[in-house]
Amino acid sequence: MRVAFAGTPEFALPALAALLARHSVVGVLTQPDRPRGRGRRLAASPVKSAALAAGVPLAQPQTLDSPEARAALAQWQPQVLVVVAYGLILPREVLALPPLGCLNIHASLLPRWRGAAPIQRAILAGDTETGVTIMQMDAGLDTGPVLLQRRLAIAASHTSGSLHEALASLGAAALLTALDGLAAGLGGRPQPPEGVTYAPRIEKAEARIDWSRDALEIERQVRAFNPWPVAETALEGEALRILAARAEPAAAPRDNDPVKDVKSSDPGVIIAVHDDFMLVRCGRGCLRVTEVQRPGRRRIAVRDYSHSVALTGRQLG
Repeated sequence: MRVAFAGTPEFALPALAALLARHSVVGVLTQPDRPRGRGRRLAASPVKSAALAAGVPLAQPQTLDSPEARAALAQWQPQVLVVVAYGLILPREVLALPPLGCLNIHASLLPRWRGAAPIQRAILAGDTETGVTIMQMDAGLDTGPVLLQRRLAIAASHTSGSLHEALASLGAAALLTALDGLAAGLGGRPQPPEGVTYAPRIEKAEARIDWSRDALEIERQVRAFNPWPVAETALEGEALRILAARAEPAAAPRDNDPVKDVKSSDPGVIIAVHDDFMLVRCGRGCLRVTEVQRPGRRRIAVRDYSHSVALTGRQLG
């Protein structure tokens, strides 16, 4: 099948690789190069780098809402356009251009978590299951007919980074199955009106930890915002990122804690430090923190952090 592809970040790479192996990829759309890093130098997207390496025709329009962009896509004569985390809106004229339409890989079980951040929102909400949806795109926000879905359990150890990788691979395999079905005349089914939720874009301010919350909610925050923007608190005015943690239902130190005379019950107090974790009191329960990062430093285990900083009894917030 003649397939055009539109995508930008690493999440799109497994799908592009699968298409290159099984179909004729006639062209790739990706976003323009953006400034990145401390030097703010222009850098290519992961999809651009992959397309150039594969020798596939490439276009990087600022918008698809122009005759020039549509002409470039039409010149490739695709039967179908596959869209994976592209980041630009597809106008109706583009949606109508390929004879078999435009397919999208969405990282949730639609209609749950329509929008930009379905992986993080699923973890934050405490969902135990997610998946991928291959849908036929329409003019709405992730509202198109569903061709197929694949489910995946969310493990207690999943961060948004690890779940991102798992769903990208799952989506690539599902895409190939969906394209086979599309070629055989498979049609999509409308999304049900029940169970619709939205996944708005993550704001950096959401990563700030409120220690008065339940420990389980804070644990989800740590997992959802790893690797970005990373859950953050402060220790006496200095920012402290928390990269790995687990909720503990009990709030009291055990008999063998190094320091047992911590009287404060205020949320955010470090009530105990063990060999490989520190225990922080929350509004309900405690958070067992195992990995942190100070400004301008590398990420380190709490055991190493505690060797250089006295922690027990100090207040985070």
